[in-house]
Amino acid sequence: MRVKVKSDYFRPCVARMTGYTPGAQPPGPVYAKLNANESPYPPSPKVLEALRATAGDALRLYPDAMATELRARIAAYHGLAVQQVLVGNGSDDLLTMILRSFVGPGDLVVAPHPTYPLYEVLVEIQDAVMRWVDFPPDFSLPSDIVQPGAKVTFVCNPNSPSGTWTDPAAIADLAARVQGILVVDEAYVDFAEGNCLDLLGRFPNVIVLRSFSKSFSLCGVRLGYGLASEEIIRGLVKVKDSYNVNRFAQVAGIAALDDVAYMRVNVARIRSERERLAAALRGMGLFVFPSQANFVSVVCQEPTPRQFAAELARDGILVRTFGDPRLRDWLRISVGTPEQNSRVLAGIERTLGTLPQEEGDNDASP
Repeated sequence: MRVKVKSDYFRPCVARMTGYTPGAQPPGPVYAKLNANESPYPPSPKVLEALRATAGDALRLYPDAMATELRARIAAYHGLAVQQVLVGNGSDDLLTMILRSFVGPGDLVVAPHPTYPLYEVLVEIQDAVMRWVDFPPDFSLPSDIVQPGAKVTFVCNPNSPSGTWTDPAAIADLAARVQGILVVDEAYVDFAEGNCLDLLGRFPNVIVLRSFSKSFSLCGVRLGYGLASEEIIRGLVKVKDSYNVNRFAQVAGIAALDDVAYMRVNVARIRSERERLAAALRGMGLFVFPSQANFVSVVCQEPTPRQFAAELARDGILVRTFGDPRLRDWLRISVGTPEQNSRVLAGIERTLGTLPQEEGDNDASP
């Protein structure tokens, strides 16, 4: 017997929200899972060794609530004080802490669009107001992104889903002008040409977020961290879940930082393949955003992104399309291994080949 739950049990802001839809995680095997910006390469062997060593009697005990050793390693890696570091269950956990700390019912949160849609979901949970400000065609920061009264402003850099990069000087200018907190989400920054870490010593309202998921190949352990002033970190600690980072994630992060050279080799391979993939797609007449992340985004109308995705799926390759009607012409492809990328290109070329010759020009801009 199924008992129906009344919708009015929920807070009104939760009842009316849609929720976040992550990239598909199929239960069966696929040849290439290029829909969630995961690394095509395994974690460092040091990480795997550390995880095996952790699977013992200590699992009956709670992990270190503050991830003390891992925070110290992260602080040393970035040349910061340990008091400027807070670790989370993925950087999404840090986003939740930030909005819990600074945003209440009716408060304003601002971000350029399109960007990471989870921002809006977390804002809705707080019963706050999400205001999107459209990127201009060149994906520079919108001129009107500084909104009076905004409690938090988000900038994802490199941006997702476009992969585009904003120069840190422009973000520094933004940090000087916003009234509230500026969150610089650097989940993909290891694939980019720079970062915004030096803003932390110049602006007390800046929080920089990082992730072990993408460049360190650790999506499966869910590990991220925030960097900010000591005062901000102390406040965020008040609202974090008690044991928010499990024992496996903590040892994986420590081991990953013991083998940064391994990560950098993989990043270099992905960056090289990203440029090859983008150049080949442009050579087919497709519009490809200039990416500084571990994916490329294509704008295409005929064939549609879903037609491309369906053809690639027949070859066991998953890519990302979007439900947002404003992104109906977008196809996002995570960078895979050279062999996987070659098969992606072959599948896209096959799909383009189904068009009549005079309709094959897809050199469109967003």
